[in-house]
Amino acid sequence: MSLSRPSSTRIRLLGYAATIFLSSALLLVLEIVAGRLIAPYVGVSLYTWTSIIGVILAGLSLGNWLGGLWADRGAREPQAGLVLGLAGVYCLLSLALLPWVGGLAQSQGLSLLSASFLLAAVLFATPAALIGVVTPLLTTLALRLDDRTGHVVGRMHALAAIGSILGTFLAGYWLIQTFGTRTLIFGVGALLIALGVAYLRLGSQPLLVAVVGAALGATGLVVLKDGLATSCERESAYFCIRVADHSADAPFGEARGLVLDHLLHGINHAEVPELLIAPYIQALDELVHAHVQAADRHGLNWFFAGGGAYSLPRAVKAMSPQARITVAELDEAVTQTARERLFVSTDDMRILHQDARLALQQSRERYDVIIGDVFHDLAIPYHLVTREFVALVHQRLRPDGIYAMNLVDAFPDPRLLKAVIKTLRAEFAQIDIWMEGPPEANRVTFVITATDVARLPDRVEAQHGLERSWQRVTDMVDRVGVPMDEIPLLTDDFAPVESLIAGLLTGDNR
Repeated sequence: MSLSRPSSTRIRLLGYAATIFLSSALLLVLEIVAGRLIAPYVGVSLYTWTSIIGVILAGLSLGNWLGGLWADRGAREPQAGLVLGLAGVYCLLSLALLPWVGGLAQSQGLSLLSASFLLAAVLFATPAALIGVVTPLLTTLALRLDDRTGHVVGRMHALAAIGSILGTFLAGYWLIQTFGTRTLIFGVGALLIALGVAYLRLGSQPLLVAVVGAALGATGLVVLKDGLATSCERESAYFCIRVADHSADAPFGEARGLVLDHLLHGINHAEVPELLIAPYIQALDELVHAHVQAADRHGLNWFFAGGGAYSLPRAVKAMSPQARITVAELDEAVTQTARERLFVSTDDMRILHQDARLALQQSRERYDVIIGDVFHDLAIPYHLVTREFVALVHQRLRPDGIYAMNLVDAFPDPRLLKAVIKTLRAEFAQIDIWMEGPPEANRVTFVITATDVARLPDRVEAQHGLERSWQRVTDMVDRVGVPMDEIPLLTDDFAPVESLIAGLLTGDNR
């Protein structure tokens, strides 16, 4: 093509390029937001992200293929406008569909894997496929205006990739925390509709009217269904955060619980900090105090990997004002919520808003107690269960110190628990597993203690607060199910936590 191509041609080529760039950016914004949007229903794990990424890539691939076919059959700007407009309309509709699909997944008792895939497929496959049509269609139209094939194809692919990168960073680093997920989904839909309308104005009045009408109808449905309403009181870089009333779980008075995504992370009593309502948090406290009964309980140096509702640090400070407390909580918004809504004062605590492993690596202190409470439902931060991390914990403990942690796994054959136990045994002399009575379901929150000194009694009774007791089940776990010699030792190079806990994810706990 001549270097003196008409200005109208250059403008049209620029418009095609800008559309590919923007639509690719919006699709990746949608992908990043997807994880947060479905988190209140299925949490966040490797399996949920696998479902989201796989579904969106499948939809994009299908759209690319259809877009190429459609372009060869004469599709032009109005058709590009149509798919962009419909993608935007579906984004709006997804806000109204979400409660219905999420409720269906929960009411049908689907496994985490199945529910994640269902939500991703229903909500995001269609807009991904529609947006996928745009790049090959507009690239083909650009080639009819510019005969430099390699130049045009390379430019369009590069712009699609750059748009995707920009959308990823903007969503993850700024947009979600600034606007929230539902507002962001609504904004993506509105921008796609606006792009579609711009193309439809070039040549198809009936399609333009249809898309605008659909957009208005979808907007009305979203408003009627409260599609922009969110259960999140605050959206941070990590969680959808809200505080719920749990006074019914307390024996008296007011109590509030911290919910991160869809999981309750602790319940705090308004007037009695030492009343630990969540059973596993009380277990951590009682087991530690059973371990240190011959020592000075009031001057202990505690390190908490994970703060959450700050239930245990708050209780320790109330019962032992002389205790030294360090909390490594990754999410500053979680700490702020605990201060503002959960009756927590951190004035006498050292708060580190960083990864717990990094915090321990940088510390030069020796601790009497290290508590691990960092597992978010089935999302396992694998770097906090490996032998290298366990060795770091062991190094930071005093010789008579104790490491206590909680872990959710299947029952009666908890394979991830066994792997964690095997890894702990590589560094500690005495490892024990604790449960509160017979399990009522095949999903159990276990409590683990690791130390180098004398063994705790087989049964530990609560010394304060709610009347509970915990039984040592270490020997039972060792005997049942897969033998320990077939369980992997977890390391930084090999920590297959998702496959070890797959029974809970797929619903198959046999």
